[in-house]
Parts: sequence; C-alpha cells; structure tokens
Amino acid sequence: MRGVLVEKVGGPEVLEFKTDLPVPKPGAGEVLVKNELAGLNYIDTYFRTGLYPSKKPEILGKEGYGTIVSLGSDEKPLQGLSVGDKVVWMGGSGYAEYTAAPALHTYKIPDGLDGKLALASFLQGLTALSLIREAHPVKAGEYVLVHAAAGGVGLLLCQMLKATGAHVIATASSREKLDLAKKNGAEFLINYSEEKDLVAKVLEITPGGQGVDVVFDGVGKSTFEDDLLMVKRKGSLVSFGNASGAVPPFAISRLTAKNLRLLRPTLFNYITTREEFTTYTKELFQFILDGKLDIKIHDTYPLEDIRRVHEDLEARKTTGKVLIKI
Repeated sequence: MRGVLVEKVGGPEVLEFKTDLPVPKPGAGEVLVKNELAGLNYIDTYFRTGLYPSKKPEILGKEGYGTIVSLGSDEKPLQGLSVGDKVVWMGGSGYAEYTAAPALHTYKIPDGLDGKLALASFLQGLTALSLIREAHPVKAGEYVLVHAAAGGVGLLLCQMLKATGAHVIATASSREKLDLAKKNGAEFLINYSEEKDLVAKVLEITPGGQGVDVVFDGVGKSTFEDDLLMVKRKGSLVSFGNASGAVPPFAISRLTAKNLRLLRPTLFNYITTREEFTTYTKELFQFILDGKLDIKIHDTYPLEDIRRVHEDLEARKTTGKVLIKI
C-alpha cells in the first residue's frame, strides 16, 4: 500500500513516501479501514521530532476517514460496526491507504453529515469539547484566554466558548488570523507578535484587572510564564500542547500565590471508555448537523506532499484544519 514511513526522528525530511508498505491485518478489537483522508494534528510533529518518544519505524497520523473493509478476529460484533460502514477513527498509522483502527475509537458517520467535515472536526473538536467540559467546566460570563486561536483547536474553542456565553480573548500571530478568530466568536484580539506587554493587555481587558478565569494553551514553553501571571485567583491554566516546545520543570509551590489549578490533559484520557467516546462524538457531530459549529478546512494536501504539509504547519502558514488526501 501507499503510505508515509518515519524510520528516525528529525525534521520533515524524515517523512518517506512509500508505495510498497504491507497492508496491516486487523487484530482483536480492531477494524481495517480503507482511508480516503487523514487528519493532520500538531501532535504528529512531536512524534516525528522525538519530543514524544515512540518506536520507529512508524506511520504517523492520529485520525482518518474511510470505509471498513474487514473486521478483527473477535467473534462478537465490534462496537456495532460492520463492513461497508463509512467511519472516522482515532488511533495511529493514518498516513496510509489502510489502517487497523481500534474499534473502541471508531465511529459510524451519521446520516446527513459529510465525511470530510466529520474528520475535519473529529480529534480537534473532541479535544476542544473535553477541555471546556472537563479540564475547566466553562460558565457563562467567564473570561477565557485562547492561545493560537486561529489554529484547528483554537477556532473550535472560540465557537464553543461563545456558545457557552464566555468572553473570549484570542491571541494569534497576524491580523488575518485574529480576524478569523473574531469571525469564530473571539471578543478581544491580541497580536502577540506586536503586543509589547501581553500580560498588561490581558489584565486591562478583564474586570478589575484580576485576570482570566482560565487559559487554554496549546503553545507551551513560550507562553507558560505569562499564563501564570494572567490567570486570576482560583483560576485554571490548562496546558494541552507544545507548539513552541515543552514547558520546563518548575516549582509547584508557585501555584500557591493565587491558588491556581494547573492541568496537562490529553484527549484520550477523557474518552477511555466507549460510553465517553460516543457521548462526546455524538454531541460534536450534532453541533455540526444543527449548524452551530462551522468547520474551517485550511486545505487538503496529497499524501505525496507530506513533507510540505509539516513544513507549512510548523511555519504557522495554516489556519483551521489540514487534511491529507490518501
């Protein structure tokens, strides 16, 4: 099959397009999916660079959309899935024609929902939804800071937070990205490539200069120190990504000054059970079907251009979701 293999850690140059990879065989608890599209996520670059250690060689890609062509070795039906179902899945090895996907995290696309939209909303949408439901249950009237607000998760956060009734403060690196964040629900806009004192600006926006109720930060190292200063007393700092690098170790006692909550969540620990996974996925897709969530697709790249895809993502040339045509 066609696919992209990574045999060692490094830059985009380690992404090798192949045409002779073996088709995987689904084991117990798995379904074999013939992929039409794969989703690109920033976490893919972490595994490529070695920031997140993983066994090499490997095929990257955490999600895909396609058709189930065979089931694993289980005797009982797998999570109600059947051969021929159009599905989105979450797992690994998405940069390939075929994936042995975990049935636990494979979902049949509901009638009326376009498969491309389902995939474009899937992993990042579930991430955003679980962040505002569980990492910090956002309430109407709260002030919320969203870093990288024009990214895939950022745009979805802006929309969901607006629907919740929160005041969204968005940061991004350009006027164009901030305009996009505003169209998606952001109320206050900060260009961090121009703003000389981000902390002062955020405190100026919030009532009484107290700071925000929560920061949702997918950037990591470069924003973490400011985050601690911008969160109000008894507020939350939710660090869920490392786009600028991993946050270095720090003294936990620093949280005591304002009784802060610090979380480092990952989506998969919110959807460990089938019930959790289906509850969140059903809610996400219903948002789209009801017209309450606009899914921004930046572009769809051919699989052969995978190196350029990673280069564009890391150079901050993308807004919204990036898809890969298999």
